[in-house]
Amino acid sequence: MQFDIVTIFPDFFRGPFDYGIIRRGREKGLITIQVHDLRDFTTDRHRTVDDRPFGGGEGMVLRPEPIFKAVETIRKDSEAEVVVLSAAGRKFQQAEALRLSKAQQVVLICGRYEGIDERVVEHVATAEISIGDFIVSGGEIAAAVVVDAVTRYVSGVVGKEESILRDSFSDPAAETQLVEHPHYTRPAEYRGWKVPEVLISGDHEAVRRWRHQAAVQKTERNRPDLLETLENL
Repeated sequence: MQFDIVTIFPDFFRGPFDYGIIRRGREKGLITIQVHDLRDFTTDRHRTVDDRPFGGGEGMVLRPEPIFKAVETIRKDSEAEVVVLSAAGRKFQQAEALRLSKAQQVVLICGRYEGIDERVVEHVATAEISIGDFIVSGGEIAAAVVVDAVTRYVSGVVGKEESILRDSFSDPAAETQLVEHPHYTRPAEYRGWKVPEVLISGDHEAVRRWRHQAAVQKTERNRPDLLETLENL
């Protein structure tokens, strides 16, 4: 699959995609990533990409013309996913990563300043997403997160694909999501703290039960919002 990233800071991406599974996917030819400078799609000599918001207010807004031109130039067909990265978007979750992984092309538009002209969201984007309820300086960090999360679902990228099924939020269709269970490794005792006996018992069914219960407990402690429907399971 192909990722196309539209940004006013293309140099930001020198590095984030050269490590881990993204690098592996690129080396195997399973994914390609192209970074496009939004200013290359402007028509004025100042290469202007933003302007003041109608109605007044602080900050600047990314103009629609260069973004529309960029998408219309980059997009290979009408089936491509065009994603606006914005604090005002719906929260990015594992189900969205899985959905995007089924596309042949994903175009990621990095928001900046006060945001992007809403006509981009309404008439060219297929989705508007946020990586969380917090503010970062721009969509570049969010784009790197989305590429990583989606790439994990591309067949052949992860060496042991079954390991994806054990990750936190690994079943997007589940009514209740759980964070992953705690992990332990050698030594079996460190500074007086021992690994739970069940994990070294050799009883695989007991280990499975312990891991599920431990995942529920950790979810309750760290993400109680995920357990709202647990009573229905």
